[in-house]
Amino acid sequence: MELLLDIALLALLLITAISIAGIKDLLAAAMLAGIYGLLSAGFFMTMGAVDVAFTEAAVGAGISPLLIVLTLALCGRQQRGDRQRAMLALFLVLPVGALLIVATHDMPAFGAADAPAQMHVAPHYIQQSMAEIGIPNIVTSVLASYRGYDTFGEVVVIFTAGLGVLSLLMRSQGIDEPTVEPAPNAQSRDIVLRVIAKVLIAPIMLYALYVQFHGEYGPGGGFQAGVIFAVGFILYGLVFGLDAVRRVASHGLVQFLSAVGVLIYGSVGLLSLASGKSFLDYSALASNPVSGQHIGIIAIELGVGITVAAVMIMIFYLFAAQLRLQPRGPSLTPDHQGTDAGTAHLASQQQGAG
Repeated sequence: MELLLDIALLALLLITAISIAGIKDLLAAAMLAGIYGLLSAGFFMTMGAVDVAFTEAAVGAGISPLLIVLTLALCGRQQRGDRQRAMLALFLVLPVGALLIVATHDMPAFGAADAPAQMHVAPHYIQQSMAEIGIPNIVTSVLASYRGYDTFGEVVVIFTAGLGVLSLLMRSQGIDEPTVEPAPNAQSRDIVLRVIAKVLIAPIMLYALYVQFHGEYGPGGGFQAGVIFAVGFILYGLVFGLDAVRRVASHGLVQFLSAVGVLIYGSVGLLSLASGKSFLDYSALASNPVSGQHIGIIAIELGVGITVAAVMIMIFYLFAAQLRLQPRGPSLTPDHQGTDAGTAHLASQQQGAG
C-alpha cells in the first residue's frame, strides 16, 4: 500500500512539473506550483521526514505561491514567447539533467546501511543526542545545536534576501507609513470573508506560537512558526487592507525585527565566546550543559522565528505598496514598455476596476 502511495505521489509530481513547464498562463503556473509543494509535503510525510514536510507545506504550498501571485500582479500573467531563449535554456538544462542522472549511479541505495551518512555522524546523532542535548526531537538537535553554524547562515541568507527585495522595491511613497490615500477597494467588501478572517487569525497566531516553542518535542521550530505567523498578518492585510495591517505592525517595526532575529542568534554565539566556549556552544549558558542547550536552542529558535516572520511580512508590505501605487498610472520607462506589454494592460484594468 505504501509503495502504491509513493508511486501515485511521484506520478502526480511529474505531471504537475510538466504542466508548469508547458503552461503559458503564469497565474495558473503559480497555482500549480502550490499544488506541487503540497504533493511534495505529502511525499516527505510518506518518507518519514515530518519536519521537512511541515516546512514544504508552509513555504512551498503556502506563502511562495502568494508571493508569486503578487509578483504577477505587477508584471503580468502571460508569458512572452522567446524561441531563442527557450532553445538556449533547453541546451543548458539537458546536459545538466544528464549529468545529474549519471551521478545517481554513484549514490548509495536509499536506506542502505553502508551509506556514508549512516556510518559517520548519523549514528552519533541518534545515539548521543538525548544525552548531549536533552530534547526528544533529533532534527531540532541537529539543526539548532550540532549544525548551528549552518542554521545561522540560513537565517542570514533570509535576512539578506529581505534586504535585496527592499532595495529593489522601496520607493519614496507608500513604503514608510501610509502617506498615500487608501484605495477605494483596499478592504474586502465581502462580510463573510471578513468574519472568517477574524475567526481564523487568532488560531493561526496561537498555532504559530505552539509550533515555535514545541519544536524541541515534535515537528516545528522557528522557521515554520515564522512563516505561519507571517501568514496571519498577510491574511489580515489581504482582507482588511494594507493600512489596517500596518497600523498593527508598521513597516519600520518589521524592518527592525528582521534584524533583531539575526542579532539574537548571533548574540547567543557571542555569549558562548565570552564564557570561554566555542561559538554557539550552548553549554556555556548554564552550569548544567544540558540546561544550557535548552536555553540556547529556545533563544536561537526565537531569533529564527522573528527574522523569518518579519522578512515575509516586509516582502508582502513592499509588494502591496507597489500594487497600490500601480492604479495611479505609473510612468512606464522605455525599458518597462519593451519588457512587458501586459503591465500597461493590467494597470488600465485596475484603473477601471477602482
